[in-house]
Amino acid sequence: MKLANTLAPLQARWTSLERRERTLVGTALSVVALALVWWIAISPALRTLRQADTQQRALAAQVRQMQSLQAQAQSIQSQPRISRDEALRALESSVKRMGTVAQLNVAGDRATVTLRNAPADQLAQWLSQARVNARARPSEARLVRSTTTPGGPAAWDGTVVLSLPPT
Repeated sequence: MKLANTLAPLQARWTSLERRERTLVGTALSVVALALVWWIAISPALRTLRQADTQQRALAAQVRQMQSLQAQAQSIQSQPRISRDEALRALESSVKRMGTVAQLNVAGDRATVTLRNAPADQLAQWLSQARVNARARPSEARLVRSTTTPGGPAAWDGTVVLSLPPT
């Protein structure tokens, strides 16, 4: 009943309008309603459709990367366990291959490798070998870019602490 009382003046005003005025008001209301439908329903849906292809490609790339990481993790997990002594020998061998840029210090189940002017690509390759061959996991790294080779290839100074496999 309250709604009828509220709408009564509007209904009276509507009936007092001429036919031409009612048509113009109806057209204006239709334009406003269409604009609202566009802004609320259609425009966001079109924006989502336009972005869907780009988002799908990005998600597919993320899925491929995650599958690659999963395969790598499964590969590492499937490797046979090695003893602490074998791991230490493999780690010592990999550090020796780096030459004078790396020095190994072992204390308990942790190995600290001190680097001086180690080329970035050699460091990355060594970390990969240490992880795969010695099953050593990097647990801490404090590296700064070396200033001894200005303008040359990237090189690093600092320490990398590795956790050796349990005995």
